[in-house]
Amino acid sequence: MVRIVKKAEVRRLEIVEMAKSLFQTKGFDETSMQDVIEQLGIAKGTIYHYFKSKEELLEAVVEYIVEEEIKQKRTLMSEISGTALERFRVLVERGSTADHNEEILGHLHKAGNMGMHIRLLAATLTKEAGLYAELIQQGCAEGIFQTDAPLECAEFILSAVQFLTDMGVYPWTQEQLFRRVMAFPRLIEAQLKAPPGSFQFLFQLPPNEG
Repeated sequence: MVRIVKKAEVRRLEIVEMAKSLFQTKGFDETSMQDVIEQLGIAKGTIYHYFKSKEELLEAVVEYIVEEEIKQKRTLMSEISGTALERFRVLVERGSTADHNEEILGHLHKAGNMGMHIRLLAATLTKEAGLYAELIQQGCAEGIFQTDAPLECAEFILSAVQFLTDMGVYPWTQEQLFRRVMAFPRLIEAQLKAPPGSFQFLFQLPPNEG
């Protein structure tokens, strides 16, 4: 039998994608490194060459999820026309990584995984900020927004929305969460100097559990 040798980046991606599939179907706790090995038909040494532990593999899967989400949102933005506010709403309503990866991302809420959870939120924020900054720049050109720091505004807004509504980070009561969600539209409008009521659509979004 001819031995197939794959490039390192191809093999690593193959392992990550298989692990993601198994974590989603079997659950993280029920999936072993051996399960991934058997599904791919690779040697034990191969998987441990790339990932020293299942936790390290999980982190790679989470990073992969974030990258895929950003790619999808960039594609979405390239296909959407309209004003900055119209495109802003579509991008926000696109959802988060948690919407399609509940089994995997839910594991990050467990004790001992808070560090990885925070890194996921930070990685998502860093990558998404550029997209929102582009929309803020468009809004400034249209006269809807006013700011000379679109990227920093995007980072501040995303930090507030992603962290302060994440029930895995802050175990708010429903009343506490509601107060914050109610305040977001006005705070965002004040920061961007947008017309009153521009961001009222945020009220329609569910709290972030990712």
